[in-house]
Formats: sequence, C-alpha cells, structure tokens
Amino acid sequence: MTTTPEYTIVIGLETHVQLLTETKLFCRCSNRFGQPPNTQTCPVCIGMPGSLPVMNRKAFQLALKTATALNCHIPEFTKWDRKNYYYPDLPKGYQISQFDLPMSQQGWLEISDPRGEFATKKVRIIRAHLEEDAGKSMHDEAAGRSDSRIDLNRTGTPLLEIVTEPDLRSPEETRRYLDELKLLLAYLKVSDCNMQEGSLRVDANINLHLPAADGGTIATPIVEVKNMNSFRAVERALAYEAQRQFKVWQETGHKLGDVPKQTRGWDEQEQLTRPQRSKEESSDYRYLPDPDLVPIEVTAEQVQTVRDSLGELPAAIRDRLQSTYGISPYDSDVIVNQGRDVVNYYVALAECCSDGKLASNWVQQSVLRTLNEQGVSIDQFGVSAQSLGELLQAVQSGDVDNTRARDVFVEMLDSGVTAEAAMAGLGIEKVDAAAETELARELLADHPNVVSDVQGGKQQAIGKLIGEAKKRNPNINPGQFRQLCIDLIAEM
Repeated sequence: MTTTPEYTIVIGLETHVQLLTETKLFCRCSNRFGQPPNTQTCPVCIGMPGSLPVMNRKAFQLALKTATALNCHIPEFTKWDRKNYYYPDLPKGYQISQFDLPMSQQGWLEISDPRGEFATKKVRIIRAHLEEDAGKSMHDEAAGRSDSRIDLNRTGTPLLEIVTEPDLRSPEETRRYLDELKLLLAYLKVSDCNMQEGSLRVDANINLHLPAADGGTIATPIVEVKNMNSFRAVERALAYEAQRQFKVWQETGHKLGDVPKQTRGWDEQEQLTRPQRSKEESSDYRYLPDPDLVPIEVTAEQVQTVRDSLGELPAAIRDRLQSTYGISPYDSDVIVNQGRDVVNYYVALAECCSDGKLASNWVQQSVLRTLNEQGVSIDQFGVSAQSLGELLQAVQSGDVDNTRARDVFVEMLDSGVTAEAAMAGLGIEKVDAAAETELARELLADHPNVVSDVQGGKQQAIGKLIGEAKKRNPNINPGQFRQLCIDLIAEM
C-alpha cells in the first residue's frame, strides 16, 4: 500500500472501452470515427418515436471475450435497462445500459511493476457491462463567440464499462493498471483503445483515508475526476487531486457523507482539477428494464468456448519468456508490451541464437528502435528473425564483434541481404587464430610496459594493445584479443 505520513490514497476506476464493431450497438449505423457531423445516424440511435433497437451480436461477443479474460463471473441471464437523465447530446432522454443484472461481474486483473516499485496485486473488477454511448457536444468560444453544437455520430456506439473496486493506492499503480488493461484489450483485438478518438475513456474516483485519534480511519468525500485524455494525464490529475483533497480536509474537516459527491474536470493546461457538478446516485437515474430489448441467456458451454479461444494473454507470456529464456521482468515487459507479433519475432530469434538475453538486447536496442524510426510494424520489418539470428550466431562465435555487428545489421536492413553477404560486403572475415596469436605476441613484445601493468593488476592497460591491433586488422574481435593477451602474459 502506498501511503504518505499523512494519508492513504484510495482510487477506483470506471473505464469506458469502445468496442471494435462495424455498426452501432442497437442499429446498423456505421461505427467509423471522423465522419462529418450527424451523417451516421438513424431513427433508432437518435430516439425517434416508434423506432425499435436490435442488439449487435458482435458487440456482445467482444464484451463476453473481454469479461472472460478479466476473470469475471458470467451469469446465465442478463438484461438491458434504461438509465434516465437529460443531457443535450442524449436525444432519447435515456441511455440503454445495464443496472442490477450486468453481463459480467466479480473479476480481477493482476498488475505488477517490473521495476519493483510496488508489489504485485490483483485489482478487483466489480462489473463489466455493455451500454450505448451518448453524442458529443462541441463548444466554439473563438473570437468572443460562445456557440455549442451537437454531433450525434457517436450516439449508440457500443461501450464496455469496466468498474474496479477502490483497490488502487497511488497514481503510479493506477497508471500500471490502465497500461495492463489496454495491453489486454489490444491482445484480444476488441478495441483500438485510441484515447484521442474517444475509444478509451477513464473516470477516476478518489478520496483519502486519514488516521483518526482513536486508531480508526477517517475517509474524505469521494471526488470523480473526468476529462483525462491520456494515461499520463490520469497520473498527473490524481497526484494533484490527492494533494488538493488533503488541503481541503485540513481547512474544513469534511468527512465522507458530509457533502455531496463531486465531479471535477482535469485542466491539462493549468494542471489542476476544476469543479463541474454534484454527482448523481443510482436512484437519481430511475433505472427501469428496457421493454424493447429481450434479455440474453449465456450457457456455461458458450463461456468455456470463449475462454478456450482467448489464446495466451500478456501475463502468461511474460512468465513464459522469463522462465524459458532467462530474461528479466523488465525485459519481458518491454517485449510483451509491443504486441503478439513482436513476441513471436523475439521467440524465433531467441530459438535461433539460443541466447534469450542476447536476443532481448537486440530486439530492444536495434529492432524496436528501427521500427520506431521507420514508423513500420514488425511484419514490415526488413530483417527476418532467422536472418538476425544468423548475425547473432556470428557474434557468439567471435566472427564479428558487437560494434561491427551493428554495421552488419544496418547493411542487412538497407540492402536486404543475409548476414553472411553483408559481412562479406563490409570486408568482415574471420581472423586466422595463428595470425591473431602472432600479432598479440608482437604487440606485447613492443609494449613491455603494458605487460608490467597487467602483471601488476592493471588489466585495463591492454586497451592500448587492442587499439593497435584494430589498426592493423579491423576484423580483430576486441573481447577475444583482450583474453588472448591476458593468457599470453600469464604464460610469461
């Protein structure tokens, strides 16, 4: 648990995930982003009288897949409810959601920190339920105007709302949970998770627990923080809000229940939260079953079929890479975070060169850097895992040192040739062992002071000989030549 001397931070999240469907949740309107305002609407999604919704089966399947991966309990029976409230971008006056019988509940997602800054923990999931999105209000305050318009294209798009217990104890833990959730969603291919397009939106509930004089705990009023458009913004907003709440507690002494729950918005430019409104409770929404949609029944066999189709998920892949290839939690985390295709590339490379750590270093330092520079994915990468594995085999055998291997890699990338052809083109060839030994003896004889220094315990003095050797033969392997000199000096 992360604490300060004064208080413990308590955080719970509501994450809205837009599902990757072609059409909306209850009609056949397109679910594409970026179209002209109000061009993707119909009588159903804008709530015209007499229109009837029909559930999108693909949306429910994607939600079921996600809930299963989150270790949620899937009930046999779930229904739809109307959540009644007025808002300008909600033309029906209610949102179709799920209330008392959600499609999944009581799950968990395990998070850990590869750097070891906090302990591994299971963040409990209260529920994950389906609902339709509202529209979007657009405000134009340029040139002194104050115009507001409504775009209803987003109305009715399928959302999966994932609600956690208040199990998170720091902004850093919260960021890690969101990173892990986003990664899981990407592996499942259920959402593109693009926060800039609204495909992933996060609301955070935060308050403080302070020690009471009687040994108990005092809880401050809960605040819901909205308008955070990146995970970094979530982290910054929660850090600010914790400090703000502690200051308010010192000034007012307000405890949980003393004042209504408040919603505050994060101002990224000013780096602070601003009050928006008092938060409604569930009773304020007047939930009632939707009479136009039939309930859904899910069998245990259907759930098992979904579970069997999930494939290996990020946490299990990290464990496998660490146990099979001997890499660190940090290295496995970096590789797994790049996606399943990069994991497959790494595994093929590690198998080819039989050195998991060496393969990890090259993937992180050369492959991922190149992908980033070129703006391409791993399936467009110009050097196959087999070809790079052949280069690493040459490094392991001493045919090429690490420094020149980078030159070989660049040549392979630029020319599309094999490691062997790239080495030949660069004039890199294996040094004859007898010639290398003769060169070492010659240099040792020419530099008796180096021999004396090494015999006196200053092995770094050999660096001068390595430089001389590389001048005479660029193909000399520095590491091998260093050891050769040490062995010859030991025989003197």
